[in-house]
Amino acid sequence: MRNKHKSFLRLLVPLLVLFASGSSLAQRGVPPVSRSAGFSVFGDVEVTGTGVEEKPLTFDLILYSRTGVIIDRQRVGSKGRYRFNNVPTGDYDIVVEFESTEVSRTHIKLTGMLTDYRQDIALEWRGGPAKPKPATISAEDAYDRRGANKDRFEKAQEAFDKKEYEKAVALLTQIVTEDPQDFQAWSELGTVHLVQKNFAEAEKAYVRATEVRPTFFRALLNLGRLRLQQKNYEGAITVLDQAVTVQPKSAEANFFLGEAYLQIKKGSKAVNYLYEALKLDPVGMADAHLRLAALYNGAGMKSKAATEYEEFLKKKPNYADRKKLEEYIAANKATP
Repeated sequence: MRNKHKSFLRLLVPLLVLFASGSSLAQRGVPPVSRSAGFSVFGDVEVTGTGVEEKPLTFDLILYSRTGVIIDRQRVGSKGRYRFNNVPTGDYDIVVEFESTEVSRTHIKLTGMLTDYRQDIALEWRGGPAKPKPATISAEDAYDRRGANKDRFEKAQEAFDKKEYEKAVALLTQIVTEDPQDFQAWSELGTVHLVQKNFAEAEKAYVRATEVRPTFFRALLNLGRLRLQQKNYEGAITVLDQAVTVQPKSAEANFFLGEAYLQIKKGSKAVNYLYEALKLDPVGMADAHLRLAALYNGAGMKSKAATEYEEFLKKKPNYADRKKLEEYIAANKATP
């Protein structure tokens, strides 16, 4: 595994910018992969820019459901190929992380006949070490892990990549038993439990991480997502509010906080966070338009709902239910 000794968090992160991507179904020349229950999502990861050839780069590709649940995760090189097999019909985000910092997010929608779905990801390397995006990584997120626990942490990471989840759990449990202050290990333990669908243990681990380090954004966000999925909306609001305080420029944290308020019928608060998510990431958070439209429609504000649907279709022109939205827009759009 390349870059074996890197930590999950560093203070200096090279700046990567998503500049091109393409998707298609059943690409010519790519043999189909047998599957029993879903799509095969795959694609090439290519990084261009000065100095790329001299420095091996490794990325984590994470497939999230739209409710923030981790479906799968893989590690690829700068000229590698990823593949997620047996992905059910639905909406997903493919997130690319470099040294635990998100550098791109791509939304995909899987619908219709089960087949191969290709989503290539192209990144541009802009020079050497640079300051990270505002509020993405702070000095207090670094953890000085030494001796046997350092080795265990790396082995746990490798085990997770190989889907050896029980091994990863055992290693991470050893770490936090010997060092209960290792908030990163607690957070990673929560993620492994989450992938195993052991939601109770995942919550316990994430909570422990946030108790040890109340400003650790990754654990706050994941805990909020988990509680949202479990319909613990008040609990989700508590931690997602903390997440937004730590990283106010996180479109994702704002989106999920808005969704949580929407679920408890506090639309006036939901609106602010959903619009903030759109401001921070207009395309990646395009689904916020759908949530706003549903809110306005429920309140009888059909003209405003139609406007939100219009904005959504501008960003997602290939939306599967485009015709239905267009019919709603035509029936409810305000006339000049």
